[in-house]
Amino acid sequence: MRGPARVLAILVPVVLLAAACASVGQSSAPSAGGGTAFGRTDQTAVDAAKGAPNAIPAPELGTSSTIVTNPSRNLILTANVTMKSQDPWATADKARAIANGLGGDILAMSQTGQGENRSALVSVRVPSDRFDEALRQLKLLDGEVITSNVDAKDVTDQFTDLQARLVAKQAEEQRYLQLFPQAKTVDETLKIDAALGNVRTQIEQLQGQINLIKNRTDFSTITMAITPVVTVPATTGGTWDPAVTFAKAIAALSVFFKFAADLAIWLLVFGWIPLIALAIALAASRMRRPGVTAPTS
Repeated sequence: MRGPARVLAILVPVVLLAAACASVGQSSAPSAGGGTAFGRTDQTAVDAAKGAPNAIPAPELGTSSTIVTNPSRNLILTANVTMKSQDPWATADKARAIANGLGGDILAMSQTGQGENRSALVSVRVPSDRFDEALRQLKLLDGEVITSNVDAKDVTDQFTDLQARLVAKQAEEQRYLQLFPQAKTVDETLKIDAALGNVRTQIEQLQGQINLIKNRTDFSTITMAITPVVTVPATTGGTWDPAVTFAKAIAALSVFFKFAADLAIWLLVFGWIPLIALAIALAASRMRRPGVTAPTS
């Protein structure tokens, strides 16, 4: 028994030592990107160290990059609602409260008119993922919805294009930063600095456009035009009311007397003009009549 035990005692350390050497060799093997696992530069960490806000990691020099985008579409949602309400001002205040309750805010609100002629125009924005809920709650407010329309603008292609251009400009910026230590003259340093400033300006512009589109896709706008409800007095039809007929007759008689009085006044003021014209016509006819001659004996 001592023979086999002694053999096992010698073989076990040898096997463990071989396995350790194999694992060390695999960890030191070159990675698929062309460098060692310890030699790669994490571009995200570089951007974080530079303090660039919302920076998209630039590709490593000499390697290809792939932009990973959200599979969902980037949509700018807007809605317009026309409503009639007994109190448009109160309805507008409730619409603002609904937007605030869903994590949005108010963009503009106008309240005009007095009494029964009040009207309101309110524009709110809400998170896009709460857009349907906001529209549903706004339509349930006190009043009658007259029109409602929703518009969706797809900006996915534009957003992807801006991201790709931003990645390219950030990679160009990294190349200029690596050229700085290699500049040998003042002229070369100034040229690199000017080119670097131009690239950074373009990066800021692209980042601003991306932020603008992202803000418009993250929040949706709803505009409400609220007008007052016009109350029409109810009329009872089909029943005869002598008092109503008598009142209409008295009103018609008063109108007739007024018309007759107006006609008499007009005749009194202008009635003598035709008489004068008739008298002038008679006098003229008598003057044109030939005279009567006496008979001869």
